[in-house]
Amino acid sequence: MSLLLEVLVILLRRRFLKSALYFASKLDSGSNSSPSIMKSSELRKKFLDFFKKNRHIITPSSPLLPSDSTVLFTTAGMQQFSQYLAGEKDPLKDFKTRHLTDCQKCFRSDDIEEVGDDTHNTFFEMLGNWSIGQDEKGNYFKQGAIKYALEFLINELKLDKNRFYITIFRGDKEISRDNESEKIWQKYDISKERIKEFGEEDNLWGPVGEVGVCGPNSEIHYDRGKEFGCGRKDCGPNCPYCKRIVEIWNLVFIQYYKDENGNFQKLSQKSVDTGMGFERVLAILENKPSAYETDLFLPIIQEIEKLCSKKYEENKKTFRIIADHIRGSVFLISEGFFPSNVEQGYVLRRILRRAIRYGKIIEAKPGFLIPLANKTIEIYKNIYPEVFSKQADILTVIQKEEEKFEKTLEKGLKEFKAQSSKLKVQNHNLKLKTISGKVAFNLYQSFGFPLEMTKEMAKGEGLEVDEREFQEELKKHQEISRAGKEKKFGGGGKFSPKLHTATHLLHGALREILGQKVKQMGSDITSERLRFDFSFERKLSSEELKKVEDLVNKKIKEDLEIKQEEMSLRQALNSGSLAFFKEKYPKKVTVYSINSFSKEICAGPHVKRTGELGKFKIIKEESSSSGIRRIKAILEK
Repeated sequence: MSLLLEVLVILLRRRFLKSALYFASKLDSGSNSSPSIMKSSELRKKFLDFFKKNRHIITPSSPLLPSDSTVLFTTAGMQQFSQYLAGEKDPLKDFKTRHLTDCQKCFRSDDIEEVGDDTHNTFFEMLGNWSIGQDEKGNYFKQGAIKYALEFLINELKLDKNRFYITIFRGDKEISRDNESEKIWQKYDISKERIKEFGEEDNLWGPVGEVGVCGPNSEIHYDRGKEFGCGRKDCGPNCPYCKRIVEIWNLVFIQYYKDENGNFQKLSQKSVDTGMGFERVLAILENKPSAYETDLFLPIIQEIEKLCSKKYEENKKTFRIIADHIRGSVFLISEGFFPSNVEQGYVLRRILRRAIRYGKIIEAKPGFLIPLANKTIEIYKNIYPEVFSKQADILTVIQKEEEKFEKTLEKGLKEFKAQSSKLKVQNHNLKLKTISGKVAFNLYQSFGFPLEMTKEMAKGEGLEVDEREFQEELKKHQEISRAGKEKKFGGGGKFSPKLHTATHLLHGALREILGQKVKQMGSDITSERLRFDFSFERKLSSEELKKVEDLVNKKIKEDLEIKQEEMSLRQALNSGSLAFFKEKYPKKVTVYSINSFSKEICAGPHVKRTGELGKFKIIKEESSSSGIRRIKAILEK
């Protein structure tokens, strides 16, 4: 029995009728206007149980590394189901049903500058449900998706539907207005005044990559109250001035495939793909202004307070950025990523170093990221066991990166301060002050400061960075490095196509034995030996090295054909070709594939068949740099 109900019963017994009527009105309104207080573990379970009860199969979260090589991370729950949604695979064959639900781990780095406000995170969880294609056994489309969403939000979470705003697609030249969804929402007593229409940017979802499935979407937004608003009369969903009305659930109606030319082709089947923002809904349920005050972040925030001289209430954005970035780092490292200067590794390095730099602002103790990582692992160990099983690796990677960055951070900050002070003195009468790209590149090359970090520091000083000049300096540096490598090849002997082909086999073997997180970080080939650098966080055991060597020799004995194909970069990436230096590739590329074992974008040259190589032998395995291992190998006759 609730507290309000107990009070009502007591008052009625004592015949305090006026007071009883007051509490009765509160009890009646409370069932709709106030969400129930709920912890994160309860919300996950309640969501999955609801859809399981409604004939959905619960599927596990897919990794943060997507199968789609055109994107860095898994950013939405639908990515693991993209082939089913496109009609390329049959869900009945793999899942025995067309109805699926999950809680998906996601990571987004494109809006990292927004982290620290009430609604943005790098790592986050997405609750979702799917109905894929048509059948005669309870398949649902718009009607079913909307019905389930309202039932869960109102009946299970006790949210007040009078606080909902709904958005629909207004239509364009290729895709018509979503009148059907509007009628369904109204059927469920959502007033027309609370249904707003928007264009392609807000209500035409997808694809995740450059091509893929997509469709118009209808979003549920929740009004958090006047205290979060901008005070404007026209304030509503997608308001550019405030975060009063936030999106909590996106219902996507997959009907189209967007091709390479940007054209929308109708799919042969219709599907539902939904995503509910786990952290946002949890904040609403816990009556908190943001997820940072919920049980997902609060223990981390409290730990930060113990490790610095500042308080959260006075430094909210700084605390939130650190808490978000350590959480994101823990999950990335748990899946085998580590800091580097390319792609996912670059993002990890960026958020770790960003957390360290913000730690300086609040005077955090040296090594403060380790206890924060431990606290993060404690929060998630029962939900995602991998963060606990990889605890030693996670702490080692973070400690190494923290130690490495600390050594250069102070010197770099002094250099930045000197340059910014010099600029201010020279241009004290100018409104716009710009740090040169050469200075920014020097901070990047000498002190490991990512461009984004220099931009943030410059913004804090009222300055800007010449990004164009920075890119020019970076390009010069790459050309000089490339020329140096070519010279080195010439000085070390004639380049060997056999050893070059062997690097592809080695790469494939490393990924098969050690996992798909392994990435090429560099190579050097002479007429006598190959040197191959790859991403991995520890020394390989003798057993692992033998497995790699044996697998390469197995592929040599199979005498496989090396196939060469010319195609566009986009086609190559969509076909699954490995490409770890995308920014360096032209629009037209050559792809070399060795059966299904290896497929890479490469300029060549290679031999015709693997049988030409002879016997592959690893002669040394060592560290190249932090998080990078190096193998030297030869081919014996």
